[in-house]
Amino acid sequence: MPLSEHEQRMLEQMERALYAEDPKFATALEGSGLRTYTRRRVYQAVAGFLVGIALLMTGVMIPGQYWISVVGFLIMLGCAALAVTGWRKAPRAGAPQGGAGPAGAMGRGQVRQRRGVMDRIEQRWQRRRDEQGH
Repeated sequence: MPLSEHEQRMLEQMERALYAEDPKFATALEGSGLRTYTRRRVYQAVAGFLVGIALLMTGVMIPGQYWISVVGFLIMLGCAALAVTGWRKAPRAGAPQGGAGPAGAMGRGQVRQRRGVMDRIEQRWQRRRDEQGH
């Protein structure tokens, strides 16, 4: 759903305020490092999955070498799990990014801290809106 004109103006004001208040944090939010990292991780997992299939088929075709099939299956299983977790962590197009680090995993303390930052930003925005409106 596209934003209305009023919402777009509000968003631009928030962005300008963020840049004025903390330019380093604002530029970190712009980067696409996390998206690129997760995309690369998913591609590597798919390639590993294909290698696992090749090992599985090789182990089946060579008599007495079933351990190769088991290794291939384990590689396939691990790569499938890696691809699924990487795909779930990949940010959606247009979603704000940053702060999560290259692994995309955040501890509970970081989630609470981020929530606190967002609460403060919302409070400041409400104050500014109230000051301008009344």
